[in-house]
Amino acid sequence: MKIETFELERRQSVWENRVRYNLTESGVHPYMLSELLTDDELKDLFSIRLGYGQTNGSIELREAISLLYPGTNLDNVLVTNGSSEGNFIGTWSTLEPKDELILMLPNYLQIWGIAQSFGVTVKPFHLKEHLNWQPEIEELEGLLSPRTKMITVCNPNNPTGAVLEEEIMQEIVHLAKKADAWIYSDEIYQGAELEGDETSSFWGLYDKTIISCGLSKAYALPGLRIGWLIGPKKTIEKMWSYHDYTSIASGILSNRIATLVLQPERRQKVLERNRKMLRGNLIVLTKWVAKHSDIFQFIPPQAGGIAFLKYNMNINSTELTTKLREEKSVFIVAGDCFGLDHYIRIGIGSEKNYLLAGLELIDELLEELR
Repeated sequence: MKIETFELERRQSVWENRVRYNLTESGVHPYMLSELLTDDELKDLFSIRLGYGQTNGSIELREAISLLYPGTNLDNVLVTNGSSEGNFIGTWSTLEPKDELILMLPNYLQIWGIAQSFGVTVKPFHLKEHLNWQPEIEELEGLLSPRTKMITVCNPNNPTGAVLEEEIMQEIVHLAKKADAWIYSDEIYQGAELEGDETSSFWGLYDKTIISCGLSKAYALPGLRIGWLIGPKKTIEKMWSYHDYTSIASGILSNRIATLVLQPERRQKVLERNRKMLRGNLIVLTKWVAKHSDIFQFIPPQAGGIAFLKYNMNINSTELTTKLREEKSVFIVAGDCFGLDHYIRIGIGSEKNYLLAGLELIDELLEELR
């Protein structure tokens, strides 16, 4: 089996710690444990014996996660080492060679690469900028075939920050039922909404639904490496058996901390801290884009720590981001990584002064390119 190069992650892995300003991060400025837990809770961590924990996630953590998804219990939950492991297991355990996967684009292309490496045919349907990054359902319907096994969405979306309209979600469910296909919904940005209520989950809309989520983005806790899959009990049991062949178990300390974070009152405090940071930084970025309205335009994100900007300069997005990294030590993501040239993705989840300093250096490069 030949694995495709995961271009976005390769670029980030190589360069994110070698630049002064890394604006490729799609989450929110991470917590320190001292900001998150009480002194007594921190002290309690020292009493934990560092053995293997429950391999599908501690009972306490799975119970806390299940409360986020009405109608589930701990048997509907598999805890993974980040949502990336969840996406790998979810794809590996569900799809077979020659199956067809219909996948939303633009998107975080992990599942795209995994599925193709397993011999699955991947057929994209597209979010359209002129529709405020909503899809045309007719395009999705035209891709259905007797081999359609799964429809994969990312909602809220990476990289656009768009949230699917409720009517569109119902249409996707209708088409999945028509094809007897799974819906696999990556909901890692749920909870990072800049305004309004939390994004509705696909959970509960259709029996053949799998949800991928975790603490890396909306919760600003990527270092815990806690993700999870939600699905029907038998499906989760099958995925657990596949998990035995990957990392076996997530960290016992991370399970304990995650359980504390997901208690309702603390969860709301965590999410509100992060939303406040995102709202402030979106104001900063919106003013900056307005200053460069001859070059950039964008639809402000509804959720997540990212903004997807279109530009009208005569330079490829990888070339542009490489020049910025090499000449100004600022790292942003090329639209090429999402299959869309002449776009860039900028993270808005950092501390405000850090974002401002990075944008000032982008100003310098833009002036030189003029």
